[in-house]
Amino acid sequence: MAPPVDPPAHLLERIRATFPALRLSSVRLDPDGLVNTVVIVNDEWVCRFAKDEHGMQALAHEAQVLAMVRRHVDVAVPAFEHQEPDFVAYRFIQGRPLYRHDLQELNDREQDHLAEQLGTFLRQLHAIPQAELEQHAIGRSDAQRTPEDWQRLYADVERELFPLLWRDQRDWVAHHFAPVRTGRLDLGYRPVLIHGDLAQYHILVQAETMNLTGILDFGTAGLGDPAGDFAVVISMYGERFLQRLGRTDPTVIEALDRARFLAGTVELQWVLAGLRSGDRSWFVAHIGRARDAGPIGSAWRAPSGAAE
Repeated sequence: MAPPVDPPAHLLERIRATFPALRLSSVRLDPDGLVNTVVIVNDEWVCRFAKDEHGMQALAHEAQVLAMVRRHVDVAVPAFEHQEPDFVAYRFIQGRPLYRHDLQELNDREQDHLAEQLGTFLRQLHAIPQAELEQHAIGRSDAQRTPEDWQRLYADVERELFPLLWRDQRDWVAHHFAPVRTGRLDLGYRPVLIHGDLAQYHILVQAETMNLTGILDFGTAGLGDPAGDFAVVISMYGERFLQRLGRTDPTVIEALDRARFLAGTVELQWVLAGLRSGDRSWFVAHIGRARDAGPIGSAWRAPSGAAE
């Protein structure tokens, strides 16, 4: 494990200038931010600094989204109490990330309890009225793709990744994209507000009770296919957990095949980005993630008692 890195001095000075009465008893840098540099102060404040112009646009967009989301969901989400173009601060939400290996150690009842809470959050998020989304001028999620985008992705994978893949992997890619390339899989949807990046580290739970305590990082939130959020659940926790979630949010069923397709493209997108950027960390971003996903078109078996 790499040693912890101290936050840059110029960022600490900005925090001190913003909160002159705040004693910086402990400060730590979150090393995993792609768009923001994140400094956590006293386990009380989260200070996020945009790394570039794109990051500043994302912060402004996120502030607008969060102001609306807080009125519609029961779980805690960040509330920006200080905002500048490149710097926001909000109260630290207590909890630990809901990692897949921790989830797998829970019994059926505990997993059902978490699935119900996460399903309730997604149902509430996706049900925000269209008129309110239009009133707040919410645009398309950065995570959303068009059918034409998926056709281009397949061409890119075929050109750039196929020379690196084994035959069985090339066959899997061709099989996975076939329903989209032939039009057998309908990618149509009614746009709703999606989170767009519902990764394990953005879902917080209370360690003792395993109650959901918060949802973080709405930087890619926007209008999109609800299947996008369900796809991340598949990628992070597997389809069996999504089936538990579907008991609370029945819209999962209609979006299931789209979610399966989207989930299968995630690693390909990351590997392509790593090749193009030269950042090798992108190649390993999905180690330890779920591999539990049914084939497109397959039906769920009706659960008997506890989930499978």
